Amino acid sequence: MREIDVLLNRYLDRAWETASPTERDAFLQLVDLQDPDLFGYLVGRATPAEESQRAIIACIHRLEP
Repeated sequence: MREIDVLLNRYLDRAWETASPTERDAFLQLVDLQDPDLFGYLVGRATPAEESQRAIIACIHRLEP
């Protein structure tokens, strides 16, 4: 999905470089998810069980234009 790519690339462009190893691991776990699950998290239809993934989703939302 193009929308997912835009959001994930924005994170990579703006936050990846300064992310901690834990944050990077959480991001990589997110990108391994199926698109419908990841999309649900990104639009707020669902919430990840893992706190670290919830933190990455929150960071992605803060990076939105």
